[in-house]
Parts: sequence; C-alpha cells; structure tokens
Amino acid sequence: PESWSVAGQARAGAHVVSQSGGAPAYGGTPSDASVVAALKDLKARGLDVMFYPFILMDIAAGNTLPDPWTGAAGQGAYPWRGRITCDPAPGRTGTADKTAAAAIQTDAFFGTAAAADFHLSGEQVIYTGPAEWSYRRMILHYAWLCRAAGGVEAFLVGSELKSLTTLRSAAAVFPVVSQLKDLAADVRTILGADTKISYAADWSEYFGHQPQDGSGDVFFHLDDFWADPHVDFIGIDNYMPLADWRDGDQHLDALAGYPSIYDPAYLRSSIAGGEGYDWYYASAADRDAQIRTPISDSAHGEHWVFRPKDIRNWWLNSHHDRPGGIRSAAATAWAPQSKPVRFTEIGCPAIDRGANQPNVFVDEKSAESARPYFSTGERDDFIQRRFLQAVHQYWNPASPVYQSGSNPVSAVFGDRMVDVAHMHVWSWDARPFPAFPALADVWADSGNWSTGHWINGRMGAAPIDRLVAKLAEGLGAELDVNGLAGHVDGYVLDRPLSAREGIEPLALAFFFQAVESGGGLRFFHKKDAPLTVVDSRRFVVVKPDDPAWRFIRAQETELPMAVRLGYIDAMTDYRHATVEARRLVGGSARQISAEIPMVMDQALARRIAEIWLQEIWLERERAEFTLPPSRISLDPGDMVSFMADGRNRTFRLTAIKDGAGRAASAVAADNSLYTGVPVIERHAATKAPEVMGPAMLECLDLPLLTGEETPHAGYFAAFADPWPGAVAIYRSAEGESYRLNTVIEAPATMGESLEDFASGPVGRWDHGTQLSIRLYGGALQSLDRLPLLAGGNIMAIRNEDGDWEIFQFRTAQLTGENTYTLSGLLRGQFGTGFAMRDPVAAGARLVLVDETLVQADMLLEDVGQSYTYRFGPYGRDMADPVYRDKSHSFSGAGLRPWSPVHVHGHRETGSNDIVLDWIRRTRSGGMSWNLAEVPLGEDEERYEVDILDAGNVRRTLNTTQPLASYTETMQQADWGTLPSQLQVRIAQVSPVYGRGPAVNASLNF
Repeated sequence: PESWSVAGQARAGAHVVSQSGGAPAYGGTPSDASVVAALKDLKARGLDVMFYPFILMDIAAGNTLPDPWTGAAGQGAYPWRGRITCDPAPGRTGTADKTAAAAIQTDAFFGTAAAADFHLSGEQVIYTGPAEWSYRRMILHYAWLCRAAGGVEAFLVGSELKSLTTLRSAAAVFPVVSQLKDLAADVRTILGADTKISYAADWSEYFGHQPQDGSGDVFFHLDDFWADPHVDFIGIDNYMPLADWRDGDQHLDALAGYPSIYDPAYLRSSIAGGEGYDWYYASAADRDAQIRTPISDSAHGEHWVFRPKDIRNWWLNSHHDRPGGIRSAAATAWAPQSKPVRFTEIGCPAIDRGANQPNVFVDEKSAESARPYFSTGERDDFIQRRFLQAVHQYWNPASPVYQSGSNPVSAVFGDRMVDVAHMHVWSWDARPFPAFPALADVWADSGNWSTGHWINGRMGAAPIDRLVAKLAEGLGAELDVNGLAGHVDGYVLDRPLSAREGIEPLALAFFFQAVESGGGLRFFHKKDAPLTVVDSRRFVVVKPDDPAWRFIRAQETELPMAVRLGYIDAMTDYRHATVEARRLVGGSARQISAEIPMVMDQALARRIAEIWLQEIWLERERAEFTLPPSRISLDPGDMVSFMADGRNRTFRLTAIKDGAGRAASAVAADNSLYTGVPVIERHAATKAPEVMGPAMLECLDLPLLTGEETPHAGYFAAFADPWPGAVAIYRSAEGESYRLNTVIEAPATMGESLEDFASGPVGRWDHGTQLSIRLYGGALQSLDRLPLLAGGNIMAIRNEDGDWEIFQFRTAQLTGENTYTLSGLLRGQFGTGFAMRDPVAAGARLVLVDETLVQADMLLEDVGQSYTYRFGPYGRDMADPVYRDKSHSFSGAGLRPWSPVHVHGHRETGSNDIVLDWIRRTRSGGMSWNLAEVPLGEDEERYEVDILDAGNVRRTLNTTQPLASYTETMQQADWGTLPSQLQVRIAQVSPVYGRGPAVNASLNF
C-alpha cells in the first residue's frame, strides 16, 4: 500500500489528531497522493472540481490555551475556524485590533512561503522554502497539488475566516484581505488563467464589516479582494435562515397564512425577505417574543447595506464605506455587476426546524454544537429537502416558480448574478451510505449524521405527496396532496394492490388522512387538521329526551397493551425489522401488529409505533353529537372543540350524516401527540463490508499422502486476506467455456522462504538445517515427536522447476510479525527427496499441507492436459474483476513411484558380471514397521537401470525385480574393458505414471 505523506511529512512525523470519547476527533489529513488521485478521478467523470482547503480546529476539551476572546485559560473545544482572531480579540481591553500588532500577528499566521518555493517531481510537491508550517505554505502546497493533477475548475484561497478578515491594523486597513489578495495572485501563477479563484466568505461576512462597538463603522472590507483581477467570483457559504417557525399556530408566520415550515412558497419568501432582510431580532428576548426590528437605513436609504440577504442590491450597486457612520463620497474598488456570485456552500441540517438556523449543527464534542432556534432536536430529513429545493427554485431561471428579476443578468459579463451551475450543496460525503453512518466503530462522527447537513442517504427519497399522488392515480378523483409533508426512502409494492391498499400503510406511517372535499380527495396530516370551536349549546337535539352529546369509552381489555411494527431497516442492509411500543400500565393483554413496507431507520419506526399506540388509547374516547346545519363547512377529518361536562373537549370528526342536523361521529384528538414523542436512536451493529482482493491460488502436484485420496488428482490451495468465505475454482480447456471444478472453504497457510534452502538428509532427522519463512496469514505451532511422526506439521516448498519437496518441522519459533524459523526437520518426505536443490533460492512458495487443501475434480485422462483455472470469491460472478486466471497441467504425482534406496553392486567371481541390487519403496501402505516387505503399490514391478558415462546414458537395463545383471559382454561393448567404477541411475516404472524419480549411485569394484 501507498505510504501516507503530506507536504513531505510521513506518518511518524505528523501531528496526531486528538481523541474525543475514545476516538479520533477528526479524520486525518488526506495524503497528497490520494488528493491527486481523487482530483483526477473526479475530472475523468466529467465533473467540475472546486478545490476547497478546509481548516479543522483540533483544540481538545480541557485544554489550557488562553482564549483570545475572554482572556481566560481554556479555549472552546473543537471550535469553528471563524473564531480565529488576534490576541486580545476585538472588544477586549488592549485588543490588537486596529493596531500594528494585528498585522504582526496575522503576518506570522500567514508566513512567507512563496510560489517559487515549490516545484513538482512527478506528482509529488517539493518544498524548499522557509521552515514554517504557515497558512501560505498550506494554500500554495495545495495549489501545486492541483497542478500535479492537471488543474481544477476553481480554487479557494480560504473559507469562513470571518474573525481574521475583519481585523484591522489601522482604522481602515485590513491586513488579512491583503494577504488573501497576494495568495490569489500566487495561485494564479501556479494554476493559470483557466482556473477560477476566490475565497468562500461566511454569509455574515461577505457583504461587509459592521462592528457592534458603537463606532457606527461600516466597511465593505472584502471589496478590495472581490475587485482584484485575480479573483473571478464572489464566494459565499450561504446558510441564511429561511424560516422563523414556532410551536402552535399563533406565531407570526403561521398567522401570516403559511401552512407549515415545509411550504416551498414560505421558504422562498424568506430568501430575499424575513430575518436578515426585512427585520432582525435585537436580542434573545426579542426572538422569544417575536419582537422584530425593521432593517432600514434612515440616513441614506441604502437598506441593502445592512441586509445580509440582499445579495441582489449588494451586487447591483456601488459600495461606499462609512467610517464612524459617515458615508464616503468615493466608492470602494467594487464595480457593480462585475463578477458572478457562487454559493461555495449551501445547506441545512436534517433536524426539526433546520431552516430556522441552517448554519448550526449538533456535535457533542464541539463548543459550537447547537440546535436551530425552537427545534425539538428530532431528525427531519424533509426540511432539509424543502430548504434546498426552495433555494434552487428561487435562483434558477429555469424553475417554474422563478420570479423575474430574482437573479438578474449582468450588464458586464452577460450572465446571471448567481451562478446556479456552481451552487455547492454541503455536504455529500465520499464515505458510502449506509456504511457511513452505520459503522460507528470506523467513523467517530457517525452519530452526527442523523441530524447533520449530510445529504447522503436522503436525496434519493421520494416526497410523500408525489408518492401518494402516484398511488392514487387509479381512483379517478381530483387529488389535493399539497397538505402532505415528508418523504420515503423506499417503498415496496410486492404484489398488485388497490390504491387504498397501497396508501394505507403510508397513512399509518405519516399519520395523514384523506377526506372528500369539493368533489375530490384532500390528503393532510392529522396534526394539521383545522380546529373549529363550536358551541355545544347549539347542538341539535332531535328527540326531546336525547342528550346533546353522547360519550363512549372503550374497555381497556379491548385495547392493545403493545403494538408491533414491521418495516425495512435502511441501516441494516435493508433487512426486515420489527419494533415494539408498549404501555407500562393497564389491564389489557392484547397486542396488535402492522407491516409498513417502507424503508426507514429504527428511530422513525419506533416513533411511529409509539404515536400509533398512544393514538389508539386516546381514541378510545368517542363522541356522537349533531351539529347545526350552519356548520356546513365542517368535513370529516376536521377537529372541533367544545365545552362538555364542565371542561373543554377536542375531537376529530370521523363521519357526518346530513339530515335535520349534521349527525357527527368523532374520536378524541390531541395534535401534540404527533410532535412530542422523543425516541433514542438505536442501530443494530453493522459489520463492515469485507473488501475482497484477488485470491492467491497454488496448484500442487503432491504425492499420495494418506492413501485415501484420488491418486491422480492434484491439489488446490488458496489464500486471500480478508478471506471471502470461500473461493470458487472454474476450469476451461480452451479458456472460454468454464465449469465449476471445486470450492475451497478455508484459506491455506501460505508463505515464502526468507533464505536459501539447501538439500539435507532423507530418512533421518536434519538437526543442522533451519529455515526462516514469512507467512501471508495463519499461524504455525511446534509439535512433539510422536504427533509429528503421526503426520503433523507437513510443509511443501516449491523449487524453481515447479516440483514440491515435502518436509516436516518439529519447532516453529516466532521471530517477528508472521515470521518463523523452522527446525527439527524431516526432509524429502513421501518420496520427494528428488525435489531438493542446492539450494532452493529464497522467495520460494511454501504451503502447509493440511485439511484446507482441496483436490481437483479430474479424471485420469486429464493428467498432463493443460487447463485454465479461473478463481475468485464464491458467490460472485466469475466475470467480476476480482477473479483471476491460472493455467496448469497436473502430472498425477499421486501415481508417481518412489525412487529405490540402498543401491549395492558386486562383480561375480568367474563371470565378471556386475550384479546390482536395491531396496524398493512403495508410495502406498508402506509406513508400518510390522511388514516383512512393503506392498508393491503398482500393477506390476518394473525398474529401469541407466548405466551412465559422465551423466550420459550408455545403456538401460530393464528388470522386474530389485536386482539387475550388467554382463561382462555388455561391459566390454560399452567400455572396451571391465570398468572398476560405475555410475548408475535406478528408477521404478509405473505402467500408469511411467518412470518415477531415480536414485543415483557410484559403485567401485
């Protein structure tokens, strides 16, 4: 694997990220090589890449660093980068702001690294400048990395450094703005004219600096940067609030007629309106009481100067600083309409009322952690979706609801003010969903995903209004689904269903109802049903003795003590799951269950079950009464409230029958039921997916080991890390049509030798040889003599000719990670002494011979035939790239006769014939010490004896017994005399295998 390296720093020399809760507080800095690879990959996909250097503040809890904002010891844990400032900070006595000290401090932060201090060596950035870890060095290093990757569409020299860009070294001098300009110029020299360069200003920073210090100062402090010729666009991280939603229906925005926070028109109306445009809250108390102070410029009528949301007028107009509140006659460097605006970030947390304060997030380790104003803290993916939808609809001229003039065309560059093609949603995470966030043991920030800004796992969902409309198409009625909010991650229709059958599970999950209205069907959530106060004294009494109302209360025994809800769990590989809600008290033993074929997480399923159970018990109270005809506007599904028996009662109408009056049936109702059920998210443990690499396959021609094997069949051994569960091996004669040959279910213990392995004695202990090896996986153990002699610790080593020597080892000494020294050897076992070499070079493959080896499925006639074997994870298609091919011809080594031993020879007195004899060995059944003679093991006994002359064969003798006669006549013919020394080579011959390994002997006469 590639070693981690950033700016020349290897892992050992880098700063280690602090720990929070026993896990890293942040992910580490990506290696330079991975950054280049990612940039190349993104561009190869046809994507525009904006490079965004991001500062994370690794300031752990419990630190004693001096806080520049308070002077106290200890800074907030893991703060926003926008807190970086001078020391002492603005607003404190003795602040460095507006003094030369501010420039000194910021210059030290930026450093002096220059573009010329870097160069490329291939794709590696080499730095030769001052020994500093400065901001300039970081930005320029990444600019050079982008160059190494072939460039990028856009590059940012920083982001959200609000408390730095607003620092002054004099009354109207902003040193960090000058530093950013210098960086833009340097980046231009590195990346060239085709790259768009800018800075990502915070939404509260881009438009100007208006210190709340009583000075009246107004400075367009970034204008020198925005106007710089090396800067191509106005970058804004846009988290402006689009809502001010509260509980109930008596807050100002509800009273203004907006139905809910999810209403797209409501959210769009606050993009250039509402808080930060029309008005602001002067204090937290004002916010609580909704006391809104209008934003206005009474002095000059330039209201936009003080409106963070008024991007349009900020962009259209010249800017005039107001030092001390006095408007300068001269404009700043900004030229109206001169450059486009890009939203370098735009996003909303997936949390209740996220649109109220989209810039905040929940992160328990951070001092910045917060919920949006008036949020319950519950997860709400739909507000995130609606927020992003509203922003794109508002600015995009192609949107059906776009209002003319919202995104004007520049008279300077001829395109729209806001570049809608480059609005960057925060955030799409490169970590794959649902592994992130399910694998909390891998990623420490997994817990933040649920209510965070991530759109992974959310944007593919179907809005509930559109899904219901689709399911209800066959009803033939006019549909009104505008009252439905929410979305569905997935919904299963596994059989033909009626519209009602398809919609009912959704109605349970989202607690909505459908009522006939105006000849059509109107869908709306129960919590949004209109509430009408009626006078029970005006209820119609049809018969004099009838009561004005009747209340019916169901028996507890008729009600469920628990409900069970089946669903599809998005966080556990979409498996079926069940949750249960249970009452803690009550006299019922009933349980009811329902299946919702919807993809959701456990928290949502639990919330549905809890609300469902509470709703059932609430609706045990039923009412019957007759409304006066004047209440013709009331429909089933509406809510009514009236006084009865001395207290106020609220009911939901379930049926109305018109006659002399409007006879109504109703159930008890409480809208707070649908919003006030807290749940704790619990996720089942999710196993990290195993990344399967190619397996390693060895084809072993091994001798007969136990006598129970198929003698002619070779062996397969496979290894992979991680092991895929099983390895499938397919065979093909021509390399095209493959058939499954066998499956290996366990990894072999494989490795390689770390040193040369010389030959050794056969048939006795080799105490003089040791072998150092490295395993790829698995482990070895030492054995006593008896278990070893019973067949333990058998190892095969392959020589350069492809033959395998089998040896056994008594001692395996662990010498390092996966490295061993083997000693106490028995060499050339099972007739494999012929495979020894002097030496077998280091790097030779080793395989432990055990039950993990699997014999090939082959016929005797397959011996000697070359086949292609395709192998890879069992269960995957063999066309998968992880599969590999290997060609091999098995020799049928299990049929191979062993070489003879103990060769002797003598010259016969009188005849001068040389008689040779030897001892036969058998490949099968010869291990017992009780045998007078080992079994033959072949269909017939036959040997070939080669008479050698300097290694060349002079004559071959054939015999059917373990002796042969080299007659005087043969000797004279071969040598012209009677030799006093003879070199012979003797091999046993099998009628099936042929000639086996030979024994060589040198004899003297």
